[in-house]
Amino acid sequence: MARIVSIETSASICSVAIHERGELLALAEIKELGAHAEKLLDLVDAVLKQADLRLVDLAAIAVSQGPGSYTGLRIGVSTAKGIAYALDIPLIGINTLQAMAASHRVEQGEFVVAVLDARRNEVYTQTFGASLQEISPIEAVVLEEGVFDSILDQGKVYFVGDGVEKVKEEIKSVNALFLEDWEQSLSAKNMGVLAFEKYARQEWEDLAYFVPNYLKEFKALQSTKNPLLKL
Repeated sequence: MARIVSIETSASICSVAIHERGELLALAEIKELGAHAEKLLDLVDAVLKQADLRLVDLAAIAVSQGPGSYTGLRIGVSTAKGIAYALDIPLIGINTLQAMAASHRVEQGEFVVAVLDARRNEVYTQTFGASLQEISPIEAVVLEEGVFDSILDQGKVYFVGDGVEKVKEEIKSVNALFLEDWEQSLSAKNMGVLAFEKYARQEWEDLAYFVPNYLKEFKALQSTKNPLLKL
């Protein structure tokens, strides 16, 4: 029946969901210091009870693979790998930023930019189109004046994620729309369709070699207002 548990631990929210063929069956999440290590398995048990399922009823397990918090990703991925190994079911890695973008659908010709707080004046980011196709690669960037000008010049852009407040300070474009309910973008409920699509294509991870995408290197996005970056 393609029932898949999804785990999201890349940021401050610890979230677990169960989907069946992409449709949400159950959701449990908590925002609490230390919850990732202490409560993750409890949340897995909670969603199974909500959906009236057992571990043996699962077809696969999906996990947010990053970028994001080093500790959060490590806990989420190691837990997912352990469950997948114990049950002998596939492990599915989901791009954290794409799952965030999936929290807000846009029309053709519009864009959604996922921005995940990376501390200081930095964010992890990626731009997607109306079908969640990748418009730009995953990047770790330092925010500055003129950030995201290239995509903002192309049409309406929705920014989602816990980095929205940081980004908002640097953007003045009328094409920019900021979705400030960032907790909705960092929920495992957004992973369901992406996980099912990968499951159907049998795009599964190798348990022995799968590791999170920590994406540690940062760079400054090219600003059209900084002539030094054109040299």
